[in-house]
Amino acid sequence: LAGIDIAKSQGARYRLGPEMEICGYGCSDHYYESDTLLHSFQVLAKLLESPATQDIICDVGMPVLHRNVRYNCRVIFLNKKILLIRPKISLANAGNYRELRWFTPWNKARHVEEYFLPGIIQEVTGQETVPFGDAVLATKDTCLGTEICEELWAPNSPHIEMGLDGVEIFTNSSGSHHVLRKAHTRVDLVNSATAKNGGIYVLANQKGCDGDRLYYDGCAMISMNGETVAQGSQFSLDDVEVLVATLDLEDVRSYRAEISSRNLAASKVNPYPRVKVNFALSCSDDVAVPTCMPVQWRHHSPEEEISLGPACWLWDYLRRSKQAGFLLPLSGGIDSSATACIVYSMCRQVCLAVKNGNADVLADARKIVNDETYVPEDPREFCKRVFTTCYMASENSSQDTCNRAKLLAEQIGSYHINLNIDAAVKAIVGIFSVVTGRTPHFSVYGGSSRENLALQNVQARIRMVLAYLFAQLTLWTRGLPGGLLVLGSANVDESLRGYLTKYDCSSADINPIGGISKADLKNFIQYCIENFQLTALRSIMSAAPTAELEPLVDGQVAQTDEADMGMTYAELSIYGKLRKIAKAGPYSMFCKLINMWKEICTPREVASKVKHFFRMYSVNRHKMTTLTPSYHAENYSPDDNRFDLRPFLYNTTWSWQFRCIDKQVNAL
Repeated sequence: LAGIDIAKSQGARYRLGPEMEICGYGCSDHYYESDTLLHSFQVLAKLLESPATQDIICDVGMPVLHRNVRYNCRVIFLNKKILLIRPKISLANAGNYRELRWFTPWNKARHVEEYFLPGIIQEVTGQETVPFGDAVLATKDTCLGTEICEELWAPNSPHIEMGLDGVEIFTNSSGSHHVLRKAHTRVDLVNSATAKNGGIYVLANQKGCDGDRLYYDGCAMISMNGETVAQGSQFSLDDVEVLVATLDLEDVRSYRAEISSRNLAASKVNPYPRVKVNFALSCSDDVAVPTCMPVQWRHHSPEEEISLGPACWLWDYLRRSKQAGFLLPLSGGIDSSATACIVYSMCRQVCLAVKNGNADVLADARKIVNDETYVPEDPREFCKRVFTTCYMASENSSQDTCNRAKLLAEQIGSYHINLNIDAAVKAIVGIFSVVTGRTPHFSVYGGSSRENLALQNVQARIRMVLAYLFAQLTLWTRGLPGGLLVLGSANVDESLRGYLTKYDCSSADINPIGGISKADLKNFIQYCIENFQLTALRSIMSAAPTAELEPLVDGQVAQTDEADMGMTYAELSIYGKLRKIAKAGPYSMFCKLINMWKEICTPREVASKVKHFFRMYSVNRHKMTTLTPSYHAENYSPDDNRFDLRPFLYNTTWSWQFRCIDKQVNAL
């Protein structure tokens, strides 16, 4: 309703909202419930009755059950009358999307049926049935056709045939989530749609966290004849954003007039059913009304995307979970420091939104800090209220990482705690020794690899236990109400390799960097140094990544991540992209890498690297079943929940695949 109000106040005659906007896109298996359908119709009735929806065509999204089949639909109405219910034709069913689980695609091209409205809608509209199917709207002055999200991405997009049949305005309601470096693809698809065929394309997308790992990243846009004329924000804390444009239909007609190939194809197109609408989008005395001119689309850099996307997702999660803030185990390494910087970026976004007059953000901030008069103005001061960082030292920790964590906490303003876990570690190991009569030792003191790993795991797991204890009670000790959400900070590459202890500090409530690569996090840290003036990050950037779980040698860290993993982070990123995006098994990955790495590795060395990766990946895959919910940012994420569906009990010898590799190595 707020969006419709704003659109009307700015003179709009047609208002488009995002996909499934009435119930929310992320209902998942709740779509099966009749309650979801009932409540959607109840909301639709409220919209139809509202004075705000009069004299403007409103296009809203909701699930509809037609002849006992559930469809993802657009409901288009004007002045308390439903004009058309348009079901989705191409369903999204790859990656994070599971639409075929809940919905059926409308496979009857250019076919319309009668839909019998439920009683609560009949009472408002006075209609018993309305058109349901693949049709377009013919107003007094133009013709409008609908696409829904995935249909834009399909090879046979409806806008192609609709455009040939004289549709001049295409609308697209989307539920498209953020992935690093993806925004330009959406923009290019929209602009190319109107460049080839002429026309006006209007796209509305969901924005924000819809209750899961995804952040829907807005980027609403309006395009005409191949050029963007209006651009919405990709990331913001605004719950409602409206994009309005005034365009000249004659520009579409003159553009199309000289595309002879289009006009030849249009002469033999199969026509769409048209729903006649006694309403015009233009008015007779609009000659002097200025039209919108093309704009240059501004894309965020990947570092800006990391700074803004996960920050907005964290804010949505914090305000909706009704917690009082976050707690982060801050180790002084790149990953936890990047997580801290994202929280700081969130605080900056909140202060900026309040400064710009966003009353909703101010109200949420006051609830979170439990102060009805509070106004967040300084990001560091707000950070102190909502963000607690904790350095958990052990006898294996260096003074360098302790100092780095402390200095970064000071610069971002977090409430910082220093503690030592040695007493707890000794107590746990002591219990084991009393029961078994044996005491495990690190390998540097003569212990076996099993002892060495177990002693590292104990330290890591105790940190998780302490993180949750401090998250629950830190505010209590300070005389403040509420609890804190625990943040994890394992990156996407470490998760893929399984380079983490199950149920250590990678286990948390949510993880804003779990879908981001080590390489991108390093670039993000550099961005924070330059844009947030966080000089403490310089020494963090220059230090070698380390878990600090093995004894120091002469007071210095001897353990490094890349040595432990047996591969570099750069290699790991390549393995991840080949495994997931290129769909490569061990043999295919080997075949691709002998060419990619021919200047630096022999085929035998490539074979050894590929085998090592797949052994480690398969041995550790079980850890993905308990992976902390992470912000989805990469298409090679190993998230086992719904994105990367694989077994977690493997034959880790990969006997057949590795034999194929060996045979190829010998031939080479």
